[in-house]
Amino acid sequence: MLILLADAFLSDLPKRLEAFGEVTQDQGRVAEAEIVIVRSKTKVGKEMMDKAPLLKFIIRGGVGVDTIDVPYAESKGIVVVNTPEASSVAVAELAFAMMAAMPANIVAADVSMKQGKWLKKELERTELLAVRAKAFGMHVIAYDKYVEKSDAAEMMSLDQVYAKADFISLHTPLTDETRGMINVASIAKMKKGVRIINTCRGQVIVEADVAAALASGQLAGYATDVYDKEPPEGCPLVTAPNSLLTPHIGASTAENLVRLGDSIVERVKNYVAKK
Repeated sequence: MLILLADAFLSDLPKRLEAFGEVTQDQGRVAEAEIVIVRSKTKVGKEMMDKAPLLKFIIRGGVGVDTIDVPYAESKGIVVVNTPEASSVAVAELAFAMMAAMPANIVAADVSMKQGKWLKKELERTELLAVRAKAFGMHVIAYDKYVEKSDAAEMMSLDQVYAKADFISLHTPLTDETRGMINVASIAKMKKGVRIINTCRGQVIVEADVAAALASGQLAGYATDVYDKEPPEGCPLVTAPNSLLTPHIGASTAENLVRLGDSIVERVKNYVAKK
């Protein structure tokens, strides 16, 4: 059995997977692969799957599976799984770092100091409204189409969340329903001065609409780790006021990469045991 590691993982992962079969990182051998393992870079669509007649199992190291044509995989009898448990802590911590940094003007303060400016009076801070969100003293509200009750948050309708929230953190998969959900119409339903944090997918927002809302002051801030296109060349958010941008590093912690390897090995082990 050939296992194709199509993207970069910790250097010890190929050795760990050798217990289950031959491991290669050469995508030119996809036709021989029974298992393909990817992260975000490699897209597994119809073209790639049609080149892999032996392919039976695709593992997406991470949360979303929007980089994989899941319906086409299912039509060919190929099983697709992800590793959501590995990345959740790392992404949550980045979301809260962004949430804390925006009202505190951390980035603007750092940039101004390095420019030789002392903007002590000009850079006003607001306190975070105020377990992770409750540790900040926040009242946590949430919307999830598939969750009615939660011990972690007060569940509400999406429109209620828009109307009440001072911070909105996005953690949704990219689907036809969620694509472009943050747009001029939904932003108009939000409180003036709301701040949005996006660590899920860039395509769940309309970038031009968010940039315009930042310019008008309807949004007080937008922090994102993800973009419609990556790298975000020509993205209006790069030059928008009160935007905080990071280069898709939400899952790039040393601890997460170890958990990611553990999750992948476990899934391959389970697959082999069921053969």
